[in-house]
Amino acid sequence: MDKNTGFEKIALKYGLLSTAGLIAYFLLMNLVGLAYVVELRYLNFLILSYGIWLALKEYLRQTGDEIVYLRTLALGAFTSLTAALPFAIFIFVYMSNDTVFMQYVVENEMYGQYLNPYIVAFLIFFEGMLSGFFIAFTLMQYLKKSYLNSGVS
Repeated sequence: MDKNTGFEKIALKYGLLSTAGLIAYFLLMNLVGLAYVVELRYLNFLILSYGIWLALKEYLRQTGDEIVYLRTLALGAFTSLTAALPFAIFIFVYMSNDTVFMQYVVENEMYGQYLNPYIVAFLIFFEGMLSGFFIAFTLMQYLKKSYLNSGVS
């Protein structure tokens, strides 16, 4: 099967699925009154990890379990991009409209006095991209096949 099959579609599909998970989780935490527990945002890492994992597994299934290291690493990064950007836009819109929550963040976060919805959204995007790249790199170490086992010298 062609190694280029559906690369962008896979990243878009699982990136947007991850975005949906991140937004649903944020809204659920808000609904049950836990949005103010900032430490719970670390679970976003698990949601993003699962989305990248699904994207990588789908790509490997389509390519016959053949890992092209940089291509699959790029798939993880692109999946992160398609998850982090819409989520950051959502956070920007949310923080712009929920001034009480924004004020809570300003008062309770380190360097909060410098935060506004633009900076918060940028930080969410940057954090998502950096986390996603780290996740993709880590998963690639787990998924790659050893050259010793494949007979390549």
